[in-house]
Amino acid sequence: MKKHIVFLFASFVLISCQQKEKNTKDINSQENYIRYATGLSIQKYADFSIVTVSNPWPSAEKNYTYILHKQSAKIPDSLQKYTAIQVPIQSIVVTSTTHIPALELLEVEDKLIAFPNTDYISSEKTRTLIESGKIREVGSNQSLNTEVLLDMQPDVIIGFGVDGEKKTYDNLQQNGLKILYNGDWTEQHPLGRAEWIQLFGVLFGLEKKADQVFKTIEKDYLEAIKLAQKATLKPTIFSGAIYQDQWYLPQGKSWAAQFLENANGNYLWAATEGTGSLSLSFETVLEKAQNADFWIGPGQFTSFEQLEKANPNYKHFKAVQNKNVYSFSSKKGKTGGIIYYELASNRPDLVLKDLIKILHPELMEEYELYFFEKLK
Repeated sequence: MKKHIVFLFASFVLISCQQKEKNTKDINSQENYIRYATGLSIQKYADFSIVTVSNPWPSAEKNYTYILHKQSAKIPDSLQKYTAIQVPIQSIVVTSTTHIPALELLEVEDKLIAFPNTDYISSEKTRTLIESGKIREVGSNQSLNTEVLLDMQPDVIIGFGVDGEKKTYDNLQQNGLKILYNGDWTEQHPLGRAEWIQLFGVLFGLEKKADQVFKTIEKDYLEAIKLAQKATLKPTIFSGAIYQDQWYLPQGKSWAAQFLENANGNYLWAATEGTGSLSLSFETVLEKAQNADFWIGPGQFTSFEQLEKANPNYKHFKAVQNKNVYSFSSKKGKTGGIIYYELASNRPDLVLKDLIKILHPELMEEYELYFFEKLK
């Protein structure tokens, strides 16, 4: 009898271990369905999803994992240590204007209850909600109004950071609020930033809709690349402008530089390494770009008069002489926010089409520029 009990106990332990091993294996083997974004991973199961954010800001020292689960979901013991958020959520606070278009594309902008620096928001739909008092002002991103947020008790706060400073978020989390970091802005592939809409899809239980929206953007973007390849000429391009005696322009592997490459343009600094910005002297830029065909993205300048007042030497560039300077800074929302900064990362297809229209107008004769505008 004693041997029989020992055998049953041993069998139970063996079965339990095998089941636990099987469950762990199943969890680890589920594929991430994110394809372009390098800082986001989503593994979907029947009642929950494992979301991992690996690069919420440059040089982040750790990954952040979240379990987005249905109300009745049974979360495996191995996942209990991670922040759990019940979905679909009914209220949200986001902290970057780049999050606004994702909410609107999913038609859940009415779930947004607060935002820091609401004047930066350009979208007419969301501005209407702000003006009607449905979206509250909660300070600035680095100094959120914790009292208001604790009083509002949103289901989740989407955190945004540039340098890892997160004392405010830590304080909110210690007081019971759910913080989920978003690193869309660190992505370098144009479609990688747009793919972060999939995160909002999981939060709101709208995975299929988010996937459909993204696939439409992806299709339009890839088709635009094919169209650009039909161009017979590859115009030369430079970018950026002088700030405090240094000319800042995109490095060759950056988000902005990839758009120019995909538009079949010859960005003069395309061969440089890095995904950030180059800091060069005016003379260095003039030597290389004096005869470039286009100047695209000249900082905050929106007119040639502004260019000349800021630095009379800008006139030495052929692109200035030929009036081939295009800026996205002239198109602004009601309260002064630049539309490009809010929407471009979510709609790379529109950015690319703009650039093709500028560089190869013969390929898109009927298209009207969405973000960019020739300097006046």
